[in-house]
Amino acid sequence: MTRARLILLNAALGPLDYRVPHGMAVEPGQIVVAPLGPRPMIGVVWEAGSFPDVPPVGDNRLRPLLGLIDAPPLPAPLRRLIEWTADYYLAPPAAVLRMALASMSALEGGRTVIEYRPTGALPERLTPQRAQALERIGERQGLVRELAAIGGVSDAVIRGLVKQGAFEPVEVSTDHPFPAPDPAHAHVALNGEQQAAADRLVAHVAAARFQAVLLDGITGSGKTEVYFEAIAQAMRQGRQVLVLLPEIALTEPFLTRFAARFGCAPVAWHSGLRQSERRRAWRAISRGEARVVVGARSALFLPYPNLGLIVVDEAHETSFKQEEGVRYHARDVAVMRGLMEGCPVVLASATPAIETRHQVELGRYEEIKLPARYGGAELPEIVGIDLTQDPPDRGRWLAPPLVKAMQETLARGEQILLFLNRRGYAPLTLCRHCGYRFQCPNCSAWMVEHRLTRRLACHHCGHSVPTPDTCPECGQQDVLVACGPGVERIADEVKALFPQARTAIVTSDTLWSPARAAAFVRDVSAGAVDIIVGTQLVTKGYHFPELTLVGVIDADLGLDGGDLRAAERTYQQIVQVSGRAGRGEKPGRVFIQTHAPAVPVMRALLDGDEAAFFAAETASRRTAHAPPFGRFAAIIISDTDAALARETARRIGNAAPRRDGLEVYGPAEAPLAVLRGRHRYRLLVHARRTVELQAILREWLSSIDWKASTRVSVDVDPYSFV
Repeated sequence: MTRARLILLNAALGPLDYRVPHGMAVEPGQIVVAPLGPRPMIGVVWEAGSFPDVPPVGDNRLRPLLGLIDAPPLPAPLRRLIEWTADYYLAPPAAVLRMALASMSALEGGRTVIEYRPTGALPERLTPQRAQALERIGERQGLVRELAAIGGVSDAVIRGLVKQGAFEPVEVSTDHPFPAPDPAHAHVALNGEQQAAADRLVAHVAAARFQAVLLDGITGSGKTEVYFEAIAQAMRQGRQVLVLLPEIALTEPFLTRFAARFGCAPVAWHSGLRQSERRRAWRAISRGEARVVVGARSALFLPYPNLGLIVVDEAHETSFKQEEGVRYHARDVAVMRGLMEGCPVVLASATPAIETRHQVELGRYEEIKLPARYGGAELPEIVGIDLTQDPPDRGRWLAPPLVKAMQETLARGEQILLFLNRRGYAPLTLCRHCGYRFQCPNCSAWMVEHRLTRRLACHHCGHSVPTPDTCPECGQQDVLVACGPGVERIADEVKALFPQARTAIVTSDTLWSPARAAAFVRDVSAGAVDIIVGTQLVTKGYHFPELTLVGVIDADLGLDGGDLRAAERTYQQIVQVSGRAGRGEKPGRVFIQTHAPAVPVMRALLDGDEAAFFAAETASRRTAHAPPFGRFAAIIISDTDAALARETARRIGNAAPRRDGLEVYGPAEAPLAVLRGRHRYRLLVHARRTVELQAILREWLSSIDWKASTRVSVDVDPYSFV
């Protein structure tokens, strides 16, 4: 090659051509260094035919490449996936490529780095910031900036703790190999249904060809053990395996189960890794040395050279949808990667999404069912509590039937889970004297009170302030009132009702790392926790045999707003949390508190009629031409200047194309009208399946110019409508 077409890691640029210097050999996928203005920049060599619209330039006008990176080339299937993702989700190819090159330090040669670990010694002067850092960091080790991020303090605070002897330096090699899992390490006895399902998955892996498979098993049916057999087969064939999990908090329990089956932990990939850990993992993955990788959605774009199986666990989870940057859905991209790699993709779920069920009906996905719980365990009994007929006592949130069931459960020495998908103590704090409400200065959202940390926080932008003693509007003392419950308020009520019970609050505020999740699992498994009060983090992935009672505090909470998937999400979430009860030999019970027991989703939950619920939901989607029978795309316009945002949205709306099968709604002010100081407007595009939606959107938006301060983003197949 005398010239090379590159995608540089700059989302503002398209592909560019460069000259290959004499004596340098490059190939598609090669990671190189190229000049961009006065700066060197990382890029990847691409096939010229993939971007035929790059303007032709004579070789004598091309700038030469500066050098090659000592790393394996990005495999061709990954390059095709990057192209598909950029085209489908209307994202710059460079933005997608950046997810594949997710560790810049991995592109450097072998080296060691200096990390710091706690010594256990306290500094001479323990300031509040130093105390906070030491508490949050715990036993973790990392670079100064990583520890500062974990501790929520500046780098200077960590450096001060190093000088005071609270942390000591440790030299860490960045590339020592990972232990290899052994597919024959342990044998798990499967029942007949599990064995049949496992044999089918093993056959797909052995065939080494693409097949999307829905592993549809009720909670507690042993889906993980079944797909572990497929993982073992892929390892026996010398292939790599990727397992995607929806939450970082689930990673540590999964690693423990994996190690019990295969003798060691898999390679983990998630946002909680230190920089040195990310570098080591990326290099091992790119060289094919990492046999099994488990991680969050971003692990999907790593450069596996020999992928033989992809598993998407809890495939119905909405957290697989990326809401910022490249707005992709990991479940759908996983299927496309399997197609391009020629390997099977397993979507494991107890409550598959309607989109996945539809693919089964069309014959595109194979379905394998596990209809019974493992080991003879029975599904829990479901009990509805009509809060209009049997309300809690004034100032309380737990209805009398649930309180009575909790008393009986604690008397038997069994464990309880109370579920409310709302962090903090209360979603709104106001002044009863003047009516002042605490609102985020950066967003059109209320500040949430967190009594554990004594702060008011915005859950959208992260802004927080100490909880004041007086009203900032009228200056009165003792007039601030918390409105509505969060998990901390439920925990306070539990302590008042059952002062001897040991309670654990489980949210993203308390389980912010896999290590904290592992400690929580150890405490519950050891019987050190009687009552768990948690958000959606506790609805999946946990197996506690002594947990026999689940209370859903506000089953109606997820039905608020105009989300077309609201009923489906509510059903999935409550079924998942209900599945935590009675997973061992002891029977379980689930109490669902609701103000609307007659709505279809509540009737389906109380009657256990999943088939009727999903049939009705599917029929209503088909009538409305909503996904999967139609297409949605959102156009989000934002600017720090409200007038500019409004004007740009108006011009985009006025330029909307008129096509059969295409409708455009808006522009309208977004439900979350201000986010991080930016004013937001939205348009919603609704298209029939036959319409070439991406081509229309691309042509439409390319015809309009807007100010540099204005951001216009497109969300294809949106899951959020705020």
